[in-house]
Amino acid sequence: MKRLVLAALALAGAADALADSQFKLLVLAMPGKYHYEYIPIARDSLEKLGKLHSFDVTYTHRPEAFDGDLREYAAVMFLNTPGEELNPAQRAKFEAYMKGGGNAIVVHRAAITPPDAWLWYEKLVGRRVGVHPMLQTGVITIADKGFPATFGLPERWIWSDEFYVTTNPYNVTIQPVLNVDESSYDPTKIWPGQVARGMGRDHPVAWYHRVEQGRVFVTTLGHNGEMYRDPQYLGHLMGGIYWAATGMGQSGR
Repeated sequence: MKRLVLAALALAGAADALADSQFKLLVLAMPGKYHYEYIPIARDSLEKLGKLHSFDVTYTHRPEAFDGDLREYAAVMFLNTPGEELNPAQRAKFEAYMKGGGNAIVVHRAAITPPDAWLWYEKLVGRRVGVHPMLQTGVITIADKGFPATFGLPERWIWSDEFYVTTNPYNVTIQPVLNVDESSYDPTKIWPGQVARGMGRDHPVAWYHRVEQGRVFVTTLGHNGEMYRDPQYLGHLMGGIYWAATGMGQSGR
């Protein structure tokens, strides 16, 4: 009888453990020339978010993770790591994943990829990133109050980052989530030998759209490590993860 009770408790515990995890998130975070100090900070913060919100995080710096079956993941996050880091076979697997209903999250440096290096990935991002001014303090404004990545943010949010200048060579339709007010910083302030110009009134810094059969959330915010300790930034990122992984949370939808 005692053995039966212990077996029942073990099964109940296993069932609870399975029920606790809502979905799995794959995060690819590879060190680069300008982005490396964020890696342990972001890992700690994302794993804490996973525990708080009951989802599993597979955090890796190895693109070989894309050699396996991506279908176990509700979403894949490219964290300051552009898709060009994947080899041709891994790129094909990721494309197949998205065509099968997979979802993606693109964060900051991951939005930058050499023009025409991987046309499909550029279209997945939805915008081509050109030059960007120096990191400055500016004012972020909300473009879509009904999107989860804005729920914890004020109407005007003081934030310091690299505010990427983007173009749309492939005429991809995106839904802006956050804009930056160019009157709140100097969009021409850049390093010697480079030229930067602003985008004007419509300058998105976060957006979403649909690609193949999946959902894609992009935020160009998140340049340095300390940002991954900031509660408002993490709330913004969590809102994008939540929507990408589940398709839920949009107000009025």
